[in-house]
Amino acid sequence: MEFLVRFETALPDSFTAEQVAGLKESERERAMELRKDGALKRLWRVPGRRAVVGLWEAADATELHHALSSLPQFPWMDVQVEPLATHPQEQG
Repeated sequence: MEFLVRFETALPDSFTAEQVAGLKESERERAMELRKDGALKRLWRVPGRRAVVGLWEAADATELHHALSSLPQFPWMDVQVEPLATHPQEQG
């Protein structure tokens, strides 16, 4: 099942530059693992914001939640999920 996932990250102002850099690197590594596993299909940045739109694939919403919550920045993300259904035009 495919999901359109929108999230915006708001890290605490109290984080040091080193903490932010480490968290971003950990996030990148985890995203690469999720991409390799087939859960993360595509990502787009939203210009001018700390927001991302992604196409994800999971068996169900619970599996998607496990993938999203495994991201290091998850505690500071505002996440919106839309399950997607195949449009009749896409079916052969």
